[in-house]
Amino acid sequence: MITSTLTIQKYHLEYLRKVLIREDEAERKAYVLCGQAFIRSVPWSRQPHHKFISYEILEDESISYLQNHSLKTDSFFQALDLAQAKDLTVAIFCYFPKSLANFSTQDDVSEKTLLELVHERNGLKNQLLSVILTSEGKLAGRLWLNQQEYTPLSIIRVVGESIQLHYPGRGKGISAPALHRQALALGDILNQDLSMLRIGIVGCGGTGSAVAMLLPKMGVRQIALFDKDDVEDTNLNRLHGASQSDADAKRPKVEVIAQSLAALGLGIEVKPYQTWIGEPEYRDALKACDLVFGCTDDHSGRLMLNRFAYYYATPVFDMGLAIEVSQGDPPEIEVLDGRVTVLAPKHTCLLCRSIINPVKAREESLNRNNPAEYERQKAEAYVLGEGNPRPAVVIFTTNVAIMAVEELIHRLQGFRGEGGAAAQRVRKFKLMEERRQGANPNPHCPICGTSEVWGRGDITPFLDQLE
Repeated sequence: MITSTLTIQKYHLEYLRKVLIREDEAERKAYVLCGQAFIRSVPWSRQPHHKFISYEILEDESISYLQNHSLKTDSFFQALDLAQAKDLTVAIFCYFPKSLANFSTQDDVSEKTLLELVHERNGLKNQLLSVILTSEGKLAGRLWLNQQEYTPLSIIRVVGESIQLHYPGRGKGISAPALHRQALALGDILNQDLSMLRIGIVGCGGTGSAVAMLLPKMGVRQIALFDKDDVEDTNLNRLHGASQSDADAKRPKVEVIAQSLAALGLGIEVKPYQTWIGEPEYRDALKACDLVFGCTDDHSGRLMLNRFAYYYATPVFDMGLAIEVSQGDPPEIEVLDGRVTVLAPKHTCLLCRSIINPVKAREESLNRNNPAEYERQKAEAYVLGEGNPRPAVVIFTTNVAIMAVEELIHRLQGFRGEGGAAAQRVRKFKLMEERRQGANPNPHCPICGTSEVWGRGDITPFLDQLE
C-alpha cells in the first residue's frame, strides 16, 4: 500500500490564506506546483511513499472563483503546462468557507474529471493532489492515483519558523503515563505531534548520542541513526549508551545506541545505518525523515545536509561545539562555544554563515572516495591532512544537544512565545552568555539566496551534485 504526505513551506501557506480567504467569503481554488520525494520503502513501515513539497504558487490570475464547485479549465491547463515543463505535480488548494476539512461527493466527481485532463495532457504517470483549507486553519488532503483510487495525505507539515502538523485525530490522543508530567507543562498535543514524527540523527558521537537519548523521553517513537564509525576508547567520555565492552569489541556506534534506546522499553522503533550520510543506497531512509539533527563534525556531511534541507524543505538542526585551549599545562580554555543552527527555506545556510569550509569538504570527500590519492596530495601538501584530536567534554556536548532539542520543541509548541525561534543560537559557556546570531544570505548563494531549489525534491543528479 502506498502512502503520501505533503510539506508546505510556511510562506506559501501564508500567501494562500491571503488570496483565498477574503471578506466576501467566496469559494476559491489555487494551484500549487509541488516537488516530490519518492521513497521506495519507508524504513519503519516498509511501504512505498510519496512525499510532496510545495515549490511554486501560480500568480494571482490563476486564483479561480468557484461556481458549483467547478473552475475554468484554461487556468488548469496553464498549471499543467508549467508542471510538465518543470517535472512537478499539480496540487489544487480549495477554500470552502462553510466546509469542514472533508471532501464532498461533488469534489470526487470534479476531481476525477481533472485527473482525466492531467492524464490526457501530461501522461498517465502524473498524479493530482487536492487540499482543503478551512477558515479555522485546518488542512486535509489526498492524492489521486487513478480515477478509481486515491490515498489520503497521512500528514501535512507546515515548515518555517514554526513546524505545524495536520493529521487525522490530532488533539484527540491521550499521553502515555510516562509523558504525563510533560503534558502538564507542554500539553498533550505536543506529545502526540512528537509521536508522529520520523527523525533522523546524522552523527552518533557526543551530541548525536545525547540527542538520541533525549528524543524517546520526549515522546518521539521513530528514529533513524546514521554513522559509519565504531566505538573507540576515546569516545567513552561522551558517547551516551556506550560501555568499555563496546569499545573493546569495536561495535558500530549506531548499533550500540539503537540497543540502548530499545532497552528503554518505550516502544521506540530505531533504524540504524552504519554509513556515511551521502551514500546513495541510504537516501530513502534520509528522505523518509520529517526532520534531521545534524550532529556530524565533517564538512562534507554538513555540505550535503545543507543542500538537503532546502531541496526537500526538511528542517535540519545542525550543531557544533568549539573548544580552543592554550598550550600550557594545565591548558587554559580560550573559547568554549556551543552552536545550534536551523536550516530550512527562508533561513540562512551554513555556507553563508561560514560554518562549512568547502576546501575541507573536498578533502574529506577525496579521502573517503580515493584514499591513495588523498595520501599522495597530503604528502605533497595539496591537502592539509588531519590535525590533532579536538577537545571534547560530555557536559558541553550534552548541553548543545539539549539546545537543539529545545529549539525543536519551541518550533512545535511555541513555549517561548511569538518571535522565540532562533535560526542560530550560540552559548558561550565560559562567558555565561547566549547570543542569537543573525546573518543575511549571500544574494548569489544557490542554496539560500534564491527560492529556486526550495522544495524541488528529487532531481538527477541528487541535490544537483556530481555523483
